[in-house]
Amino acid sequence: MDLEKQPAPQAPPPEGCLTVAIRIPVRIVVLVLVVPVRIVWDAFVVVGRFLRDSVLRPLWRALVVWPCVALWRYVVVPLAKAVGWLAKVLVVIPLVWLYRYVLTPVGQGIAWLARGIAAGLVWLYARVLTPVGHGIVWLLKGVGAVLTLIGRGIAWVLRGIAAGLVWVYARLFTPVGHGLLWLLKGVGAVLAWIFTPIGRAIVWCARGLVWLAGTVVTGIGVALYWIARILLVLPVVALWRWVLAPLGRVLAVVGREVWDALGHAWRIAGHISLAVGRFLGTLFRWIFVEPVRWVYRTVLTPVGHVIRDVVLRPVAEAARSVGRITRAALASARESVRQARADFRRMLFGDAGEVGAVRDVRAVGETREREVVALREPTGADTRTLGSSTTALTKD
Repeated sequence: MDLEKQPAPQAPPPEGCLTVAIRIPVRIVVLVLVVPVRIVWDAFVVVGRFLRDSVLRPLWRALVVWPCVALWRYVVVPLAKAVGWLAKVLVVIPLVWLYRYVLTPVGQGIAWLARGIAAGLVWLYARVLTPVGHGIVWLLKGVGAVLTLIGRGIAWVLRGIAAGLVWVYARLFTPVGHGLLWLLKGVGAVLAWIFTPIGRAIVWCARGLVWLAGTVVTGIGVALYWIARILLVLPVVALWRWVLAPLGRVLAVVGREVWDALGHAWRIAGHISLAVGRFLGTLFRWIFVEPVRWVYRTVLTPVGHVIRDVVLRPVAEAARSVGRITRAALASARESVRQARADFRRMLFGDAGEVGAVRDVRAVGETREREVVALREPTGADTRTLGSSTTALTKD
């Protein structure tokens, strides 16, 4: 059903021989002119993108984004927190205290006072103003009744006066009015019998003059119309119909074809520019990138491995061995000093000094064993190390 409702595709309008004749040359010329422009345009686009990604964007980040982030993170946020804390300490907490311990009791007192005043006003209204109002209403009702009686009397007097005036008008002024009306009717009839034919003659003469003037003006207008049409309109119409319209159609066809050729040539030039760019990229890769990569993989990497395995690792092992020997020598010297101190204490104090010396020697032995385990050196009963004599002394 949907396929039946869809309108049939319209066929393209027929093209004339002029369109077919100028299409191919125009497209060839435009393609030749547009290809260099498109290649230069694509080159500028590539350079612009490279500059944007490699220079402008890092520069923008370094000069704008990172300073703004640092300013926000290390200046604005701490300053805002400090200001917030100061506002809380100096404004919010005092305001809360003021509201809680000053304004709330004052408001409650004002509310209690307002309730008392309202209760007094209600009592005053109910006990004083209401009876007084009722009395005033009763008094006003009495005064209204009196005024009503007075108004009725005045109305009866006024009705009598009006009736008298009506009788005087009907008996005195009506006959005089009828006489004046008859006199005016007679004067109007005389004026109509005299002035009506004169007015009709004047109107007929005016109509004749108007018709004569209209005829003269119409004739002059018709003559001027035909003169202007013959001298101006017909040449302009002929120029438009036989010169400008065909020339405009030709220029429209040429312009449309040039525009279509520009679009077509721009797209083809894009493909050509893409092929040229890929060719140049491949050439650059094979001339510069691949040799550098080959040198890095084939020459620099093995040389670096040889230097690492032959020079750097032995030097590092020798440095670590020197460090271990130095630490062991220092530990042995410390143990010798402790042992001499223990012997000196034993010579001075006897067995107690001997017991203390044994304890010191045991502590030194344990420390030495922990150092040896940390250095991952082999230890055993038959292994002779720098601290073997101390260990034997400890066992004895």
